[in-house]
Amino acid sequence: MNPPIAYLAAAGGTAFGRHEGRDALALMAEAAQQALDDAGLRRADIDGVLCGYATTLPHLMLSTLFCERFALRPAYAHSLQLGGATGSAMLMLARDLVRAGRCRRVLVVAGENRLSGQSRDSAIQTLAQVGDADFEVPNGASVPAYYGLLASRYLHETGTCEADLAELAVLMRTHAAGHPDAHLRTPVTREEVLASKPIAAPLKLLDCCPISDGAMALVVSAEPDGDSGVVLDGAGQAHRHQHLSALADVLQCGAAEAAQRAFDEAGLGLGDIDGLGIYDSFTITLAMLLEEIGFAPRGGAARRVRDGDFRADGPLPLNTHGGLLSFGHCGVAGGMAHTVELFRQMAGRAGARQLRRPRHAFVHADGGVMSSHVSLILSREEAR
Repeated sequence: MNPPIAYLAAAGGTAFGRHEGRDALALMAEAAQQALDDAGLRRADIDGVLCGYATTLPHLMLSTLFCERFALRPAYAHSLQLGGATGSAMLMLARDLVRAGRCRRVLVVAGENRLSGQSRDSAIQTLAQVGDADFEVPNGASVPAYYGLLASRYLHETGTCEADLAELAVLMRTHAAGHPDAHLRTPVTREEVLASKPIAAPLKLLDCCPISDGAMALVVSAEPDGDSGVVLDGAGQAHRHQHLSALADVLQCGAAEAAQRAFDEAGLGLGDIDGLGIYDSFTITLAMLLEEIGFAPRGGAARRVRDGDFRADGPLPLNTHGGLLSFGHCGVAGGMAHTVELFRQMAGRAGARQLRRPRHAFVHADGGVMSSHVSLILSREEAR
């Protein structure tokens, strides 16, 4: 007997950038209403709610707070916190809740006024929590510094260079330029990336994602609401370390392990995928994930970019909304935007930006410093 199907039925989101005077709850509500409208659903149709955490709204019961403000009365509500992997982890849980019969329709939502709602010092303090309190934080490191160390080692191991990483930043900006909701839309060149302000060697300003305000929402349903026909076909996780100082091998972070679990569950392989949404908090993040999972050979991600393979009109479109590097990063919702983009492309709902509709798409997100990994596989129902 085949297991029950869980559909991605709808998606909604705000523009990323600066939203003065709007808190996390207001942004989340806008994205959630868009998702309900997208599928023609009422609030009473939602019986499960999953919320991502918000650093600007550290409420102990964020899911029930959101439900109160958004006038929802679900039978199940939960808040999750897994760094950048939170959005994909919530979708995996929503899928399991629907397939188990616990819920019929689960609203997955996250948002944050991370750009306008906190000071620079507060943001740095929040990000510093990623480090080990005894061995890393006392040395003054922050998330960009950890990824700079990671990048130095990875470039050494693979023989790649800073110019190779810059290719990824250029591609993400190219894709964002065509999206009206993207935070950064001005095209950049490889030379401009290399000449941008040093942040944490070898990473420069344009190797790093911007901090944004914004929100995203998706509905996972037991029914194909809105006739999207997009199925959550497979999912997998892997967790090997929390702190960078505990990472044993930069070539094996856990991404491949999570991906293989998702592929095994979906009964698919790398060659079946024709759309990608890969987490890209930094250019090094994107390069490492593409190569460890197998969408590029070791040290070869930039070569695939130069060959046009990851372009919107290429054989394997990658982050066609511009990714975290250019669409923007507002915490959990930043990672969710990759799935929202793929859903819209697969369902034929991307409007003027509509590309060839992927048959099978792969999403991957990581939290911490390549610490927690979650992979998802989306399939158009007729392609299963």
